[in-house]
Amino acid sequence: MRYATSAVVLLASAAVGCGGRTVVVVPRAPVSAAVLAELRVDSGTDRDLFWGVGGREYAPPADAVYTLKGKDETGFSVSYDVVDPGGLEWSAKIGPEAQTEVVVSRILWGLGYHQPPIYYLPSWRLQTGEGTPTLVSEARFRPKLPQIERLKEVWSWADSPFSGTRELKGLLVILLMLNSSDLKDSNNSIYRVPDRWNGASTWYVVRDLGAALGETGTLFPRRNWLDGFEREPFIAALDGAAIAFGYGGSHRELLAMIGPADVRWAAQQMAGLDDRRLHEAFRAGNYSPYAAGRFIRRIREKVADGLALRVDRRAED
Repeated sequence: MRYATSAVVLLASAAVGCGGRTVVVVPRAPVSAAVLAELRVDSGTDRDLFWGVGGREYAPPADAVYTLKGKDETGFSVSYDVVDPGGLEWSAKIGPEAQTEVVVSRILWGLGYHQPPIYYLPSWRLQTGEGTPTLVSEARFRPKLPQIERLKEVWSWADSPFSGTRELKGLLVILLMLNSSDLKDSNNSIYRVPDRWNGASTWYVVRDLGAALGETGTLFPRRNWLDGFEREPFIAALDGAAIAFGYGGSHRELLAMIGPADVRWAAQQMAGLDDRRLHEAFRAGNYSPYAAGRFIRRIREKVADGLALRVDRRAED
């Protein structure tokens, strides 16, 4: 395992205060299986990472003309609110985050973490008024399904119903492996869904995952950048139970919750996704087999680094 010299040293304790924010490291009370199922369920080995949780049924029609309802240019990527000919509303995000959001969402869902249905279209037609529709470049399409209710409140990384659990800390490690650099609470959504869809009636979800698969940083890190993803280290240094990650993004105080056992657990989950399913996830984001292969190769290297960590067996209990 190769380590870089620059690092963020992490402290292991029951709760770590970082810049006035308390990060819960161990559960304050036992967390039931029913509560954990709202974050993650057993995914098995047969999930289709090309179509994702919505399957082919909820995929956007590629040949449709979408009517513009609104446009949001305040974030890193431009998003359109559009309506298809059947009356269903969609959020369509264009730009480099379109591919990465689909891939990261597929990987998380493949590991059992809840995700809303999202899809990728390499091009699509937008009707903005009278005249011929405009051909628009690639976009991430997320349907606004009437049976899925997104609540107004968000959940917190630092203190949530899952605080201190291996599942929450493992989710954070997996996002670090994928160079996700947008770990703000406003991206964390809560959904109400019918009939225990995907194993629960409530989903705690990390959304807007497009700031990934590139470099990490606090000021406009380059997303969807293969060379940067290959170059940036995962584990930068290790000193006993203190881990330093190569992560350069915001909210580094959250890394205080992670120990070697959490990294190894997350690596074991990622190791359970074989190359075929990872290629399906990248194909869902319209990556070439060559680019997908390079991304997957680097992911495998990070998984190997995680599996190689020495863990105090008492920390795994």
